[in-house]
Amino acid sequence: MNTPVALIGPIGNMEAVMIFIVILLLFGAKKLPELARGVGKSMGEFKKAREDFDRELTRGEEEARVKEAPGKEPRDV
Repeated sequence: MNTPVALIGPIGNMEAVMIFIVILLLFGAKKLPELARGVGKSMGEFKKAREDFDRELTRGEEEARVKEAPGKEPRDV
């Protein structure tokens, strides 16, 4: 069974232009930079949270290794 999303496929140049025009009409030229800044900040916060999560996982793995093999100190990540 094919889902509708699978039938759409990748977005081409013409589709991207049409999406941009619709967004421009919906939000207007003055709101578009503000919207883009908000999306950029959100992406930055998401990236920071993902890196913090990865760092915590790495630290947890290091601590688990130290508990298994006493005498070794964990590395600072």
